[in-house]
Amino acid sequence: MNAALWRRRFIQTLRIYPVVILGLLATGYGLGAFRADADSLIPRSVIMAISYFCIGVVPIMAIIGFIIIARANDAEYKKAKEQQEKFIYDDAFTIPSEEMHGYKLAMLTRRPPMLTGLTGDAYTADASAVCTANPEHIPPVVNCECGFYAYRLRVDAQFELSINPGAFMLDVDLYGIGFIYDRGFRAETQVAHHLTVPGRCMRCKVFTPRVFVPVFHLGPTNYTWWQWETRCSFCSSTFKPKDKLTFAQMAEELKITVGPRRP
Repeated sequence: MNAALWRRRFIQTLRIYPVVILGLLATGYGLGAFRADADSLIPRSVIMAISYFCIGVVPIMAIIGFIIIARANDAEYKKAKEQQEKFIYDDAFTIPSEEMHGYKLAMLTRRPPMLTGLTGDAYTADASAVCTANPEHIPPVVNCECGFYAYRLRVDAQFELSINPGAFMLDVDLYGIGFIYDRGFRAETQVAHHLTVPGRCMRCKVFTPRVFVPVFHLGPTNYTWWQWETRCSFCSSTFKPKDKLTFAQMAEELKITVGPRRP
């Protein structure tokens, strides 16, 4: 099991931690652990010991877990980079090939809207990668991180989406020279086909979204930008008509299809 999968399962486990705590407290209350009399089924000292453990020990264990996973991820990255350095072919036509269809996350920023990676790089639906570290590179390059990335499986992109609020999932095809990894791809060019909108408003998390609206956010590189979000009719009621885009209008702006999950 690789470090990324451990990280995903670890975070998924931590998400049920508050539910477990509330369940323990509710059980203790129901069995009389919070009563002052001596007839309770669970002594008060037991529930207090469990509470101290959950409040003091579990968070420290979680921090240690993240440190271990981070070190495992660094070791895995170093090993993958060493393997890449051995990725040398005398004849370009002998390089293994595979259809590179995958999934990735993107923000919608700027006016008019553009697809923007989580690193802040904007691109169109049909684009070629550009290396910002070395203009002489034609991505992807073995000893560099340039190129378009995508996950092989939807489930990996869905998990990353759950910890990146404000992002959207894209269905993409990658072309040109590319590297194939256990969980995804890195390639020279990219064509985005579909942007999946969430099933609930990105503000109230209750009603069905109807339009895109621009919201002022702080960007990842210490500057502010306009970021588009999906809103329901109620949460978008304060926006002017010129600041609203329907799904069809956003699709026309981005030159891709926009809507619920693609089959």
